[in-house]
Amino acid sequence: MTITIFGATGMVGKELIRHCQAKGYSIKAFGRNVEGMIDKDIRDDNFKAVKGSVFDEHEVLKAVTGADAVLTALGGAYDGTDVTRSLGMKNIVAQMAKAGVKRLIGVGGMGVLNADAETLIMDTPDYPQQYLPVGQEHLKAYEYLEASDLDWTFVCPPNILPKPADGIFITEANYATKGYEINAGNLAAFMVMEISANNFVHQRVGISN
Repeated sequence: MTITIFGATGMVGKELIRHCQAKGYSIKAFGRNVEGMIDKDIRDDNFKAVKGSVFDEHEVLKAVTGADAVLTALGGAYDGTDVTRSLGMKNIVAQMAKAGVKRLIGVGGMGVLNADAETLIMDTPDYPQQYLPVGQEHLKAYEYLEASDLDWTFVCPPNILPKPADGIFITEANYATKGYEINAGNLAAFMVMEISANNFVHQRVGISN
């Protein structure tokens, strides 16, 4: 199985690579500085670093062509000035449609989950105002997924800890779980398992340790 990973140089992205390698998958790791930032000890014959911009249609199309699934862990600033999460997802969705690749599992934010049947967490009075700009970015990314024909899953974690997987985590469709932290390794482990499990297709996912 071939997996394309966007945001491969970040904390979650590196964990995604490790968990895909543990499954024996072939990996295309995409990013602007991907060659220099990914640790040499995670490279093997099934690993390929693909240098490019997530905003470039041709480069993204080339990266997703031939993939069995796409994983996204796009990051950026939290002040609303960085549109990587939204417009990056928009381009990935468009190029996957051109390439005929259907399965996408991406990382969003907890604010995009439901507080109740009619309200998102980010729209509640207690939601921290400093997180609203990045919450809007995650919401736009989610809307691009929801409007697409892809088989998508949008994982919306709370605070992500720079820790490996211990396999102890819980998930909930469309709503937040009771925990407020998730190990980066646990988040990645769930995303890689969901590639073949397909338990949350066309759903947002709350997750925590």
